[in-house]
Order: sequence, then C-alpha cells, then structure tokens
Amino acid sequence: MSGEGDGGTDGSDAGDEAGDVVRRDRFSGGPARGFLSSLAADERIFAADLAVDRAHVVMLDEQGILEPADAAAILDALDDIEDAGHGALSDGEDVHAAIETAVIERIGERGGRMHTARSRNDEVAACIRYRLREDALDAIEATLEARRMLVDVAADHTETVMPGFTHLQPAQPTTVAHYLCSYASALARDTERLFDAYDRINRSPLGAAAFAGTPFDIDRERTAALLGFEGLVENSMDAASARDFLVETTAAVAALSTTLSGLAEDLVVYSKAGYVELDDAYASTSSIMPQKKNPDTMELVRGTAGDAAAGLGGLLSILKGLPRAYNRDLQRAHTHAFEAIDAVTEATSVAAGAVATAEWRTDALAAAAGEGFSTATGVADLLAASGVPFRTAHEVVASAAERAGETVTYADLDSAAEAVLGDGLAAYADRDAVADALDPVESVRSRDSVGGPAPETIEGSLSTLRGGIEADRGTLSTRRDALADARDSLETEVARRV
Repeated sequence: MSGEGDGGTDGSDAGDEAGDVVRRDRFSGGPARGFLSSLAADERIFAADLAVDRAHVVMLDEQGILEPADAAAILDALDDIEDAGHGALSDGEDVHAAIETAVIERIGERGGRMHTARSRNDEVAACIRYRLREDALDAIEATLEARRMLVDVAADHTETVMPGFTHLQPAQPTTVAHYLCSYASALARDTERLFDAYDRINRSPLGAAAFAGTPFDIDRERTAALLGFEGLVENSMDAASARDFLVETTAAVAALSTTLSGLAEDLVVYSKAGYVELDDAYASTSSIMPQKKNPDTMELVRGTAGDAAAGLGGLLSILKGLPRAYNRDLQRAHTHAFEAIDAVTEATSVAAGAVATAEWRTDALAAAAGEGFSTATGVADLLAASGVPFRTAHEVVASAAERAGETVTYADLDSAAEAVLGDGLAAYADRDAVADALDPVESVRSRDSVGGPAPETIEGSLSTLRGGIEADRGTLSTRRDALADARDSLETEVARRV
C-alpha cells in the first residue's frame, strides 16, 4: 500500500497531462510497473490523502506560496475527485500520484503546484497516521463495549459459583462474576495500550518533505492543526522514515488479541464441559453430524491472535535494519498494521457478543465447583488462622487428600491432623468452621480480600470497572471530538477558497 518514493518538493513543473506525474516517460513502463503500484490497496487512504492535500494547499495559500486562484482551483478539483471516488482514478503508481495526476487533468499545469514544499515521503506518512488513528479509536470503542458486556453479565452472576483452574486442573472455587471481571480488567489494560499508541500516532510528519525539510516558508503547526494532529514529529528525517507508531499499534492489538484468545479458549473448553452454552448466533453445526453445536466463532477469535502476532512479526522484520531515511520497503509495512487492527477489532466485537448472549449453566457449575477437592486451600487457611504454620497445615490437608482422594470428609481431615499434629482436628477448628471451609459457596464468601471473588467484594470491583469504562469513554469522546473539530475547521477553510 502507498507507493512511497522520493519526490521533489516543488511540483510546479508537472504539466504533462498524460500518464503518471511522478515517473513520466522514463520510468513509466517495464515489467516492474505493476509490482511498484499500490493504487488498488491505497483505497483505504484515499480520503486521508484528500484531507492531507487540502490542508497542505490551505497552508500554502496562507503562507503566500500559492496564488489564491491556484489554491481555489486545486481545492475545487479535489472536491471533484472525491465525488468521483477512488475507482475513477487513472492507473498510477499510488493514490498520491493518481490524485495529483487527476488534479492536473482537470486544471492543467498549475495543478502541479499542489505538491510544492512536500514529498510523497511526508505525504504518505501523514496519510497513514490520519487513517490509522481512526482505526485505533474504533478498536478502543470495541474494547469498551466488550468491557461493558463482561461487566453486565458479571453483575448477574456474583453468586454463581464455578470451578477455577490452574494447569486445567480443578484448583479453587470462584464465581462467574470473578472470572468475567478478570477479563474485563485485562481488556482495560488493552484499552490503555491503544490510547497510548493513539497519542503517538496522532503527530504530524507533514512538512518534512523527502527527509531534509524544505526551503519554503511553510507552517507545519498549521497543517497539523488542520488535520487534527496533536503536535509534530519534529525532526524531518525522523518524520519521513519513522514507522514505530505502526509497531506500537500492531503490538497493542496483538496483546488485545492474546487476551481475546484466552477468553475464546476458555469458552471452547467450558462449552465442552457443559458449563456454558453459546447462543446459536455464535455457533455452527457440522456438515455431516447433525447433533453437533460447535463454538466456531470462538475458535476463529482464537486464531486471530495468530494473525496479529504474524502481522507484528512481519512488520518488525521489514523495519529491522532499514537505513535512514526513506526506503521502499516501507511500502509493505503498514499493510500489516491495518490487517491486524481490522481482524482484532472484529474479533473483539464477536467475543463480547458471545459472552453477552451465552447461557451459564448454574447447576453444572455449582456441581463442578468442589470437584478435585478444590476447597483444600480453604481448610489449610483455616488451620493457619488457628496458629498452625501454613506449611504444616498444607501437609495435613495434603495427607488427607492423598488418603481419601477427591472427596475429603471431616473424618479424613481429623485422622490426618492426628497423624501430623498429634491432636485431632477439634483442637484447631470447630466442625462448623471446617464444614464451611469444605463448602464451595462458603469458601468463596470467605475470600473477601481486595479483588477476591466474595460477592460483596465483587460488587466493589464491578463499580471500579464501570468507573474505568466511563472514564475511558470520556477520553474516547474527547479524541473523536477533536478530530471532528479539525475536519470542520478544514472544511471551513476550503469553503472560503472555492
């Protein structure tokens, strides 16, 4: 995408109305022409390129670099090109050259003045940032909606006990709410990473030209403001060549996809165990086995993490060892970021929808919550609270489990205490307290430390999570409003001239 290449900073001599205004006759043919072209893939940044062109022309007019009549004619031609759409562009090396060619075709030689004081190197870098920041905000929106759905479902299941696992083995009882809140918390960090990436995407490289700046009296801050960028990538060599914002964004969505993959894997496993049933909208059947209900969407969400990781690896492989400043390898870099963010944003919405519409089978979950003597730690904690060193208490309970297997009774624990401690269990805990420690529901209720699964503790966690979602929605709204204001400002400046 985006056939970036060294371009002059003044296109005022570009009056040839036939063919690509950049390559001309000397570089216009040969077997490599199609290989060089990115025009079809550049449809994604068509609107971004028009915005960048308009902001650049407005600034050139304000600085007296362009005659007002030429600026008006160019801006009018850009409106016409936008109305015609990307598909109407002539064949060319990339969307940037094709738009410039289209301007010249409409207004003649003076259309070439649009390219004064810039290169395609800074132009395409600005276009990529302009479009990617919108995609990043869409990804953030998807994470916020996913977090909301998780919290809403969790609120309905604060007392729904379920088995918790480590190494896929029954470990300790917890609740569906506690489980879902764990993913809501992880997604909150994914949101933070995307916001961080957005802030570094949203800096303007425009005005860097090929990489060494320009002798024209341009106003880089003005074009940045017209395009809604928050500041500049100041060093012109860095501005033209930097693609670390692509790495950061792709890494953020790869991390998000990893969170989603874990959630998807859980839902696949829980579906098999009969703990949860996905809605039909998020499942499918077999082409030959009519009884099957397969969690296909979750398997695809899980697979998306591989796509995102591959995109990040591909991007880093392209960027590794590139010399300063501009190299044509960069033409292939941002495709990885765009493909990854598209796939993961969609997967986020699908995973959230699956959770929101799933049926949690409370009876099956409750029955499984105590399997594998999952309350063993609670009994050890009870003994430790009575003064027994925890490692010794651990030995008592382990001994009982070794003798009795998964179903451990008071009598089993009493015998183990006698063997290890020299006294029966009654010397350390009364029978009712032991019964509570063995009960998955009571075990959960006892775990009321910050972030724990006890229902009253989870209510506090839900409140915190909702507050985080609200705060992030406010930040997202501020970012979107700033971009909308910049678009309005640019439209006003263009309207004044045409």
